[in-house]
Amino acid sequence: MDRILISALREEGIHGVLPDERVRRQPFEVDIELCVDLRAAGATDDLADTVDYGAIADTVRAIVADESYLLIERLAERIAAACRIDPRVTAATVEVRKMEPPIAGAIGHVAVRIER
Repeated sequence: MDRILISALREEGIHGVLPDERVRRQPFEVDIELCVDLRAAGATDDLADTVDYGAIADTVRAIVADESYLLIERLAERIAAACRIDPRVTAATVEVRKMEPPIAGAIGHVAVRIER
C-alpha cells in the first residue's frame, strides 16, 4: 500500500494530567503515516485524486492547539480519527511526542504510537 507521511509536525497545546500541564501550553511533535492508494494521483497529477496533506496538517495543528486532553493516548486517538475521515485513507499511524514531559532527569521526550 502507498503512504503519505507527515513528519515532526510541531504545535503547542495543553495536554497532560498534572495541574501545571492543565494551564501551560507545551510543545508536541506529531508524525502521521496514512495508507492511501496513490495510483490515480500518480497518473493524473491532480490533487483531487489524493489526500491533501496540507489540509491534514492544518487539522492536526488545530487539534493539538485548540483541544485539550489528559493523556497523549487520547490526543493520538483523536488525530487518527480525524485522519481517517477521508474514506481513501485505509489506515493511519500516529505518533505523538511530548517534548517536555514532567519527568525528573534528562529525557528527550515521551511518545505514544497508535495504528488505526
